[in-house]
Amino acid sequence: MLVLDLNTTDYVLLGALGLLFLAQLYFYARYMAAPARLIRRDKKANSQKQTANNSAEKPGVSVIIAAHNERYNLSQYLQALLSQDWPTYEVIVVDDGSEDETRAIVESYMVNDPRLRMTFVPYGARVRSTKKLALTLGAKAAKYDYLLLTDADCVPESNHWIHEMMAGFEGQQPMANGEQPAQIVLGFSPYFCTKGHINRLVRFDTLFNGLHYLGAALCGHPYMGVGRNLAYRKELFFESGGFTHLMTNIAGDDDLFVNRVATPQNTAVVLSRNSYVWSLAKTNLREWLQQKRRHLSVSPSYRPETKARLAFEPITRGLFYATVLGAIIYYLYSLPCGEGQGGVFVLLLALGLFALRWIIQTAVINISARRMGLKGFNMFSILWFDIVLPLINLWMLILPKRSNKW
Repeated sequence: MLVLDLNTTDYVLLGALGLLFLAQLYFYARYMAAPARLIRRDKKANSQKQTANNSAEKPGVSVIIAAHNERYNLSQYLQALLSQDWPTYEVIVVDDGSEDETRAIVESYMVNDPRLRMTFVPYGARVRSTKKLALTLGAKAAKYDYLLLTDADCVPESNHWIHEMMAGFEGQQPMANGEQPAQIVLGFSPYFCTKGHINRLVRFDTLFNGLHYLGAALCGHPYMGVGRNLAYRKELFFESGGFTHLMTNIAGDDDLFVNRVATPQNTAVVLSRNSYVWSLAKTNLREWLQQKRRHLSVSPSYRPETKARLAFEPITRGLFYATVLGAIIYYLYSLPCGEGQGGVFVLLLALGLFALRWIIQTAVINISARRMGLKGFNMFSILWFDIVLPLINLWMLILPKRSNKW
């Protein structure tokens, strides 16, 4: 019978490894796997519900786009927004100080489609975030009670986009509490898959963050949305004060607003493939870092409970990596001292738990990607991104924030 001679250091390392592994396992099993469970569980049920509700009267929807120098994107993607199968909707483009032919492009479409409308941010508006002002003006101009937000560089998966997002309001998609009518609907907006390491990095980061915030909402903790694919009731927007409390932040027209008003009782999640809107990812590392810095700059303004929940995963992940590295160093240190038995056991357990977490992480991410109709990632890419992305986030949070209107 093998009896291990373990000392205090061995027990401390073993305990830390076990607790940190369980913390990571809990995160992936509860939050990151929740979207995949939703897709599998409700695919057939949602199809039946949609069929049963096709004859119901449909409310009007106002699609709002804030556009700043978006001549090219509007010429490419605006027609897709005007080709939706929803019976009653409008598209409002808010010109946010464009210096190109944005206005001319929109006006050329307006000639043939009365559903397209346009307004603009007054020249010289003295606000830190003109995009929030643009969206507010769009909401005020909206004729309908449901506001559906996207960006000028986004294109819907199909002409069923509005139909799928409105399913969240109609109770055809799950809410965090599963009962009351929704006032906020969170959608997903992936990036197109192209060649190159930067594209893989951006797509992984988007998928990871998407699984996190959508999974958190499904588990009763909604904390953010993405403005490329987000819907809410106009009544909720104005009764909550809209962006009044957020105008000092450059960004945050999507995640900070949702963080402030979303509850388990009013938030729904839509994850059907036809609900997606797609975008082209940044191809330049510098541009992507600038975009990411802008997004991370609003995180200090999250609610305290949100910041605590968001800190849980990166802290336990970092400590887990550090403890595994500590176990390796401890083993190498104990060999010359003739105390290698405990060190060997700790090392083997550390490497075993590291490999098991890696396998679970790869399985959760790739199963989720497959069920969402997205391209997955190989194990070594996942490991690399798992290490480098937290370091990039930490670097972004430490560096001074640069001014950027958008």
